[in-house]
Amino acid sequence: MNNRRRYKMEFALEVGMKAVIEHVVGEKDTAVHYGSGGVLVYATPAMIGLMENASLKAVDPHLPKGYATVGTHLDVKHMAATPVGMMVRAEAELIEADGKKLTFRIDAYDEKDKIGEGFHSRYIIHVDKFIQATASKGSK
Repeated sequence: MNNRRRYKMEFALEVGMKAVIEHVVGEKDTAVHYGSGGVLVYATPAMIGLMENASLKAVDPHLPKGYATVGTHLDVKHMAATPVGMMVRAEAELIEADGKKLTFRIDAYDEKDKIGEGFHSRYIIHVDKFIQATASKGSK
């Protein structure tokens, strides 16, 4: 007989939560630096990182102590190039919360154009348990 009880953790997250992150594109943000291209323009991996950061900023501050989110899926289009020195902005909105699985609408803009759009999934984790589980992978 299993004496463990399962407790469902309630999270104070609501559809519609948003965050916006801005960043000035530097040479370390370029496709050349990332190795994802041969042109000195804003790299797709850098844009995706900004979008992920906006997503976590929308919800992580509202989680109980000891909890965080990790990215699990991305579906993103990079639609326009951005030069070094231009401001970029990522916007994330929580559009679905299904237990610990969160889905975001993500968009990115530079000073002239919409440069990216898509969807991003994150999963709520207990940080200590997650780190322990990850560390155990190295000991097997």
